[in-house]
Amino acid sequence: MAVANRELIEKLQKNILQWEGYKPPSSGTRGVLGLGPLESAFPNGVFPQHSVHELVCSSSEQAAASGGLVTGILSTLLQKGGVCVWIGRARRLFAPALAAFGVAPHQVIFISLHKDKDTLWVMEEALKCSGLTAVVCELREMDFKQSRRFQLAVENSRVTGFVLRNAKDKLSSTACAARWQVKSLPSTEMNGLPGLGFLRWQVDLLKVRNGHTGSWTLEWQDGYFVPTEEITISEERQVG
Repeated sequence: MAVANRELIEKLQKNILQWEGYKPPSSGTRGVLGLGPLESAFPNGVFPQHSVHELVCSSSEQAAASGGLVTGILSTLLQKGGVCVWIGRARRLFAPALAAFGVAPHQVIFISLHKDKDTLWVMEEALKCSGLTAVVCELREMDFKQSRRFQLAVENSRVTGFVLRNAKDKLSSTACAARWQVKSLPSTEMNGLPGLGFLRWQVDLLKVRNGHTGSWTLEWQDGYFVPTEEITISEERQVG
C-alpha cells in the first residue's frame, strides 16, 4: 500500500509540473543552459524559462556579479535571436562589454529609471510583451503582490524575467520561481599564465519552487558555463 501511494504521489507531482510548464528534457539531451549539476536542482532538471527569477544583492559587488551571471544566461536565451529589455538605475552596465558573453549590444534595450514605482510598471508591461525574450530590472523593494503580477504576465507571454533586488533589509516572500544569490570569486590561472583568468561565481539557490536549494561554483569559459565545484545541495524539495 505504501509503495502504491508513493507512486501515485510521484505521478501527481509530475502532472502538476507539466501543467505548470516544467517539461522533462528529451532522453540523452543536456540542459538548455549548460549549468551542469546546478540544473538538476530545478524541476525535471530544466532551468525554468517563462518564469521570474529573483537575484538578491546585498552590495554593489553582488549586484555586478549577479548582472554577469544573468548576462551569461541571456547569451543562451538570445542565441536564436530575440531582444532583451534591461531596466537599470545608475547606468552602470557598459553595453559593449556584453560581447564578452556573446550578447550583441543591439539585442538589449536599456531603460534608466530611478523610482521603484516606475520600474515596477515598466517591468510588468515589458513582461507582457511576447515579442521579447527576456526582461531584467533592478529594484530596491518588491512585495508578493508585485511579484505575482510579474509571474502571471510571463505565464501568458512566455518571457523570462530577472529581478536584481536590493537585499540589505529582511526579504519578504515572493512568487518568483527561484531566489538566487551570486558572489564573485577570484579567477583561476590559465595554464599557469599570469593575468586575468576565467570569470568565476559562487551561485547559491536559496529558494526553488518544486526544486532543491544548493550552492555551486561556476566559471565562464569560451561562451559556456562550466561547473568547477559543487559545494552543497539540499535534499529537501520546496513545494509551491
